Amino acid sequence: MHKFSVNILAALAIFLFTACTAYAGNSVTISSPPNGATVTGPVKVCLETHGVEVEPAKKGVNKGKGHHHILVDTDLPKDLSKPIGKDAQHIHMGDGSTCKELTLAAGKHTIRALFATGNHVPYDPAITATAEITVK
Repeated sequence: MHKFSVNILAALAIFLFTACTAYAGNSVTISSPPNGATVTGPVKVCLETHGVEVEPAKKGVNKGKGHHHILVDTDLPKDLSKPIGKDAQHIHMGDGSTCKELTLAAGKHTIRALFATGNHVPYDPAITATAEITVK
């Protein structure tokens, strides 16, 4: 009887872990700076992923993998089927890094993380996070 109970508990634990992991889904968070922070420049932006893996863009398009982009003071692209542009507001982290130093003017800024595949095309639905910060 004891062995049966242990097996049921083990099966239940595996089920709950799998259910919680599946429920979490794919996400990105801005771990630094925190939302609402007042910071001095340069601003170090660090990103974390959950459910997807960060790799350099040169490794190509691989399911569940990709790299970060930081969007500064701009909205998400309307068409997620097209590659993300590259300019002062769209910063590519195609080297597979998770932190980037940004030089931002004093004032309020919106920073968006956007995770994309090796060819810079965002996932759909977008894997994104937003933080509002103030630079002194």
